[in-house]
Amino acid sequence: MSQETSAHWGTYQVEVSADGRDVVTAHTDDPDAAPAIGNVVDAHRHRSRVTRPSVRRRWLDDGPGPDTGRGDPLSEYVEVSWDTGLDLLSHELERVRSTFGNQAIFGGSYGWGSAGRLHHAQSQLHRFLNTIGGYTRSINDYSRGASLVLLPHLVGAQATLDLRYKPTSWDDVAEHTDLLVSFGGLRRSNTWVVPGGHARHIGSGHARAVGRTTRVVTLSAQRDDAFPDLDAEWVGVMPATDTAVMLALVHVLVVDGLVDDEFLATHTVGADQVRRYVLGSVDGVPKSPEWAARISRTPANVIRELAHRMAAGRTLVNVVYSLQRGERGEQAVFAGLTLAAFLGQIGLPGGGFAHGFGSMGDYGVGIAGARLPTFPQGSNPVPDFIPCARISDLLLRPGEDIPYNGGTLTLPSTKLAYWAGGNPFHHHQDLRRLRRALSTLDTFVVHETHWTPTARHADIVLPVASTLERDDVAAGAGDSRLRASPRAVPPVGDAREELWIYTQLASRLDADFAEGLDSRQWLERIYEEWRAAPESPPAPPFAEFWRDGGVALPQDPYRDTVFAAFRADPAAHPLATPSGRIELFSSTVAGFGLPDVAGHAEWREPSQWWGSPLAEDFDLHLLCNQPTHRLHSQLDMGAASQSTKVAGREPLRLHPDDAAARGLAGGDVALVRSAQGSLLAGVVVTDALLPGVARMHTGAWFDPSAPEIADCVNGNVNVLTRDVGTSTLTQATSGAHVLVTVERYDGPVPPVRAYEPPPVARS
Repeated sequence: MSQETSAHWGTYQVEVSADGRDVVTAHTDDPDAAPAIGNVVDAHRHRSRVTRPSVRRRWLDDGPGPDTGRGDPLSEYVEVSWDTGLDLLSHELERVRSTFGNQAIFGGSYGWGSAGRLHHAQSQLHRFLNTIGGYTRSINDYSRGASLVLLPHLVGAQATLDLRYKPTSWDDVAEHTDLLVSFGGLRRSNTWVVPGGHARHIGSGHARAVGRTTRVVTLSAQRDDAFPDLDAEWVGVMPATDTAVMLALVHVLVVDGLVDDEFLATHTVGADQVRRYVLGSVDGVPKSPEWAARISRTPANVIRELAHRMAAGRTLVNVVYSLQRGERGEQAVFAGLTLAAFLGQIGLPGGGFAHGFGSMGDYGVGIAGARLPTFPQGSNPVPDFIPCARISDLLLRPGEDIPYNGGTLTLPSTKLAYWAGGNPFHHHQDLRRLRRALSTLDTFVVHETHWTPTARHADIVLPVASTLERDDVAAGAGDSRLRASPRAVPPVGDAREELWIYTQLASRLDADFAEGLDSRQWLERIYEEWRAAPESPPAPPFAEFWRDGGVALPQDPYRDTVFAAFRADPAAHPLATPSGRIELFSSTVAGFGLPDVAGHAEWREPSQWWGSPLAEDFDLHLLCNQPTHRLHSQLDMGAASQSTKVAGREPLRLHPDDAAARGLAGGDVALVRSAQGSLLAGVVVTDALLPGVARMHTGAWFDPSAPEIADCVNGNVNVLTRDVGTSTLTQATSGAHVLVTVERYDGPVPPVRAYEPPPVARS
């Protein structure tokens, strides 16, 4: 029996065994399908599935409270009945809210748990917590957290939103753009991922069209960091130095008379401050190509020539998300927007500024997309929040103030964290610090399909049905079809749908979560409410929709591309900034008086770059990219993800010169250390990197089973990365790169135990 289903990495078919219990194969006829589909079969009944409600023995015996033993690989769990597990959890929720207040509950669930519109882990958890009085929440995201704070000051809130959902499209680039200049590469694998999934992957097709008409230049530390179809020209730039190169490009435009002064005068404010800065009038240091070459190792003549090429035709400046995931990372976005403004092409078809090509599969598809069905979360009466990347600060620094976006946030005291559908051991940095933070909780609750590293740090683990084990509807932004995603197989063990779990918990706490509806009734309700909304496209009744497997969504290209109306008439269509224009100098940001962020784009030396004093001890700069054969850390035990491993663990890419200097060859095991921690990795040698640069993928499951050798023997890069905010303005993640040292490991190689369940006893 064949059944269609959806995930964030695509729509595909699963073949189910004759008895209807097992997934036999997963496949698709999509020629650009994501390799992650190959993880599905192994994951379904993998030994790491959570099959019954489980409670950590020490919590069960000793009761709630801080515990440094949380996450010990040898911690025993006790399987309990659903009634027992729900009773324990409801009593603990009641204790915390009645004793400390609802702000002492942190509603985690940051992540990509499910592609479904109903069984969306974050929405369901937040609705439940809202029904019992609220929770401390997180805002922004790990993908572009710095940009989400900075850009509203520069272009306004609506334009920030439109930069994500109505940017210059791939089709515009193919038709109008002479030169696409992308800082940070244009990775194909990132376009396999769409929040909610797409019916078909279309990124590679768009790239092929652009490759036939448009010259593409990618500036990155990796030569192969772009779609092969683009035939891109590679300009090597050392990590964390892109801002210096962008400022040098502006310098060339100014000195060589290539600036669009009319556009700057009519559509921006602050250009004069930028001019003075890049010419060196402010600090005595001209931001020339020679200056940038000393920082970035990008030859000065290459920078100068590129500036002239950009000014000679229709040019689109693209800054990928990863560039702002580092110390002072918002400066790369600020400088990219400034560069595009000095070229004067913002708002022209195929020209100007983009922030997301090569970062997400739905970016630039050219379809605004219909509104989609959503599960209502209700309202949260608790005002407390944190930027999501400050979770360890929240737990380790209760009562303290942190600066954020020109103000301060007071961190509430947190007693219970509730996580569903996410894995902070993938998203968050400095896992030693995160583990210390989690040890301060009274109780940590996790919903999971598998015994992930997060689940193995929890006190109460509730088994939930996977995407294949429940009915749902699925679609992503700009999708061509709203798809029915029927259950393919029954839940493994005693796993339950989260809607059922929250309904049971709410009833124990005298709250109403489900309004008397089961999941099928809720599915029909959110569909029919969507169908009845005036802005929704024509759609059949739910029964017909379900029978037919879905309904087509409008594919009309949007015409109101970001900045187009503003360019045509800035007086009639001002931006939502204090000036109504693009703010190349933000008086608001400058007025915050922050020690690390000025009112205009600027270069300040970060601590993590090859020129840092720290590089004397940690002499390689490690890039931490998103993986190619899994989404984040999802299903790392699957065949596709495991096929990328080297020496049984996550691979480390090294330049031949760096490998030879350390006596390393392909297939060797390396010990990688930073100031934060250490890991083991399998070596891959390639000349696709700049010398002095290494690279690992994020998302390997954390394995602390041999701490005498390394903090993680499976290669989770977050034992290496730093847990510091990008700046006092944005407070986003800085985990995209870190300085490390690498040496050959010749000792006994420990087995990887990341995919084993913990010791479990029956109650």
